[in-house]
Amino acid sequence: MTSHSQPRLIAVPIALSLALALGACAGTMNMENRSLYSVKQPVVERSNFMLDVATTGDGLPISEQRRLASWFETMELGYGDRVAIDDPSASLGVRDDVAALAGRYGLLISEAPPVTAGALAPGQARVILTRSTASVPGCPDWSHTADANDANATNPNYGCATNGNMAAMIADPEDLVQGKRGTGETVLLTSTKAIDAYREAPPTGTEGLTEAPTSGGN
Repeated sequence: MTSHSQPRLIAVPIALSLALALGACAGTMNMENRSLYSVKQPVVERSNFMLDVATTGDGLPISEQRRLASWFETMELGYGDRVAIDDPSASLGVRDDVAALAGRYGLLISEAPPVTAGALAPGQARVILTRSTASVPGCPDWSHTADANDANATNPNYGCATNGNMAAMIADPEDLVQGKRGTGETVLLTSTKAIDAYREAPPTGTEGLTEAPTSGGN
């Protein structure tokens, strides 16, 4: 079993740099950020993990399926992870076997596998697990807490708590990059079912009043 990690920083909307000019007096916070936008923003990092498996004309042998299943379990596959296949033979059987194992974790196979290093041997396919993590570099930043703020600038620690909590709690860090994409299918009919049911229901009492006994037992 082989694995390979290839982290890569993904661009997110973030202030690339702030000119921190040295003030005439030491200990004075002289920053250019006078807005209410936080300087510290979440950064998403992707890591690729690989497992090369032996294939046959019909898919993966049982031994390789068990090895792949153990690898998924060891990697704690879950929501937000992406599984892709680099298979030179483009075997549908291999894809079906990998998809069945990934489907146990509620994941689908990604269409485009990421580029990885290392050549595949004949009769092998590469299963690639892409995992994203989010963090806010430089937080917390209390370096200028006691400094004078002559420029009326936003403190460099501003936004660290909110953005740090969001980066730690978000289920899929990729949502910080581009958000969820719609399927193109409308859900209008589904959302109006309750309204239609209410409007089409006959008015109360149209079928007569329910007769109830005036005297009851014990």
